[in-house]
Amino acid sequence: MTDAGRHPRIKLMTLSEVEEVSGYIGNFRVKVRQRARYVNEKECTACAKCAEVCPVVVPDEFQQGFSSRKAAYIPHPQAVPSAYLIDMEHCLGNNPVACNKCMDACEKQCINLNMEDSQVELNVGAIIVATGMAVYDPTALDEYGYTRFENVVTTLEFERLICGSGPTDGHLVRPSDRQVPRRIGFIQCVGSRTQNRGNPYCSNVCCMNTVKDTLLIKEHYPDAEIYVFYMDLRAFGKGFEDLLNRSREAGVHYIRGLPGMVTEDAETRNLRLKVENTTTARLEEYDLDMVVLSVGLQPAEDLKSLASRLNLSQTSDGFVQESHPKLRPVDAPTPGIYFAGCVESPKDVKDSVTQAGAAAARSAILLNAGVVKSEAIKAVVDQARCTSCGVCARVCPYGAIRVDVKAKTGAQVITAACAGCGTCAAECRFDAITMQHFTDAQVLAQVDAALEEKPEEKVLAFLCNWCSYAGGDLAGTSRLKYPASTRFIRVMCSGRVDESFILRAFEKGAPVVLLSGCHIGDCHYISANHWTMRRADRMWDRLEEMGIRPERLQLEWISSAEGARFADVMRGLEEIRQKVTPQEIEQGKKAIAEYRSRKAKDAGKEKEAEPAEV
Repeated sequence: MTDAGRHPRIKLMTLSEVEEVSGYIGNFRVKVRQRARYVNEKECTACAKCAEVCPVVVPDEFQQGFSSRKAAYIPHPQAVPSAYLIDMEHCLGNNPVACNKCMDACEKQCINLNMEDSQVELNVGAIIVATGMAVYDPTALDEYGYTRFENVVTTLEFERLICGSGPTDGHLVRPSDRQVPRRIGFIQCVGSRTQNRGNPYCSNVCCMNTVKDTLLIKEHYPDAEIYVFYMDLRAFGKGFEDLLNRSREAGVHYIRGLPGMVTEDAETRNLRLKVENTTTARLEEYDLDMVVLSVGLQPAEDLKSLASRLNLSQTSDGFVQESHPKLRPVDAPTPGIYFAGCVESPKDVKDSVTQAGAAAARSAILLNAGVVKSEAIKAVVDQARCTSCGVCARVCPYGAIRVDVKAKTGAQVITAACAGCGTCAAECRFDAITMQHFTDAQVLAQVDAALEEKPEEKVLAFLCNWCSYAGGDLAGTSRLKYPASTRFIRVMCSGRVDESFILRAFEKGAPVVLLSGCHIGDCHYISANHWTMRRADRMWDRLEEMGIRPERLQLEWISSAEGARFADVMRGLEEIRQKVTPQEIEQGKKAIAEYRSRKAKDAGKEKEAEPAEV
C-alpha cells in the first residue's frame, strides 16, 4: 500500500465513492465524490497532538471494538496517506463553542472543520472493480449467544486478539476477564452453507483460516485444548491438506457436527455446548472458556449500487457475474471493465493476487493497443423512422444508445459500446433499428426456408448463440438423441427475437415455436434475457387473444453445459407438436392474417390523423 501511495503514476483517492460512470471502453467518464477528511493530508505530519487533546472517545472499528480511538484518528497503522482525519459524526468541533481543541493543538494548522466534500471527474480507458467483501453478521444466529455472551467472538475479532499489533499486543485473552483461555471451540460454517439463514454457498476460506488459528494458538499455548466443530472440512489448495494434518498432529480435536446451542455459566462465564458427533454417533457436551464463530464471506454492502452504475450483472449469491467463467474469468460483460478479488466470488489472498495480476494484464493489453477491435454486429438507427421514444435506450444493457426525448433528434448508437445483442431492434415498435448481419430480412428468410416444405412436421427454434445453441452443440458431440423435426435459427441473443419472427413462423404453418436463451442472471449480455421473458409474456397474451394455444410458443433457458437438457427439451417439443392438429394450424394462419390486416388499418388511420407538413 505504501509503495502504491508513493508511485508517481498511481493516484490514491481515499474516502471516495463512485457516483456515476458513463462512456465506453477506452473512454470512460467517472464522477467520484471525495468526502472531506477535515485535515490537509499533504501538510499533516501525524504528530498525534490532535488525538491527544481530543475529548471524544469511541470504539475502534479496526480493533473490532476491543479498544478505543479519538474523533481525530488514523484508521489503521498502515493507512495511506499516513495522516489524521476527523470523524465528524462524533466530533464536537462542528460547534466551535463546544470544542476547538484539535485546531489549537495543531502547530501546522492542518485542520479545517469547515472543509466540504469535493467532486472529481476522471477520464479513464479501463476500470478494475476490486471492492472486496464483507463478513457475515452472526447476530441472527442467536443460539450461539453472540449478542449475549462476551466470550463468543467472530473469527475477525479473534484475529485482532491474537495479532501482535492488536489491542492485547498478541496475547490471547478472553474478553470477559482478560484471562488466557485454556479450552477454545471453533464453530464452522456460521452464515455459510445454510438455506434458511445466512448464505447457501461455501465461503472458501473459513476452514483453512480456522486451521491457521489453531496452529497459532498451539504455537504460543501448547497446553490449550482446541475443538473444531464442522460439517466437513474443505482443504483445497496447495499445501492445505498438510496444514490440516499438522493441526491434527498438534492435538487439535476435530468433531464432525455443529452445536445446536451455546449456554453460559453465570459464575465462571464458561460456555457449554452440546453437539451430535456424527463420527461416533453420540451426543457430546463440552465446557469451553471461549467460542469462536467462523463467519463466512458475502458481497460488499455497496456492491449492488455500484453494479447498477457500471451496468454489471450479479449472480444469485450477490457477487458480480464474469463474462465467461473459464475463458474470460476477469472480464465483465461490459467491455473495458475487469474484476479482481472477492468482488467476483469468495477467495483467499493467493487467488485474489492472481486475479488482480490477470486484471492488470488485461487492462494493459487494452490500453497499449491504441485501437479497440469489436464484433461487426452493431445496431444501426434509421433516423427517418426513429421517433425518439427512448425505448431502445431503456432496454440496452450497455447504455450504448442515447436519446434526447425532448429535442427529438433521434437515437444515437455508441458503436464502441454496442455489443450487438439486438434487444433494441426487437423492442423498437417503428422498425427503426437494424442489426448488422442479423437483419429482420435475413432472419425472416431463414424462417421461410425452414418451413417451406411440410411445415406441420417441423418445430422452429430460435436459439441464443452463447448458451442454447452451444448446448445443442454439446448434445451433438455427446451423441445424445433427439427428434430430427426441429429446425434451428441462431441469433446472438434471445432478446433479438422480434414478435414478428414468431408470428411469421406460425403464419407459415409451424406447429410449435421455441424461444431459448441463457438462464436468468447468466446472460452473456447482462440482462437482455429479462426482456425476452417480458416479450414472451406479451406474446402468450396476444396468441390467446387470437385463439392460438399459448402452449405452442415455448420458452426455455438452456446453458452451454446442458446438452442433456437440450435433448430433453427437443423431445418435449416433439410431443407437443404431435398434439397440434392441422385444423389448429390453419386457424392460426387465418387469425394472424386478420391481426396483420387490422394492424395495417390502424396504422393507416394514424397516418391520416397526422397533420400535413407545410
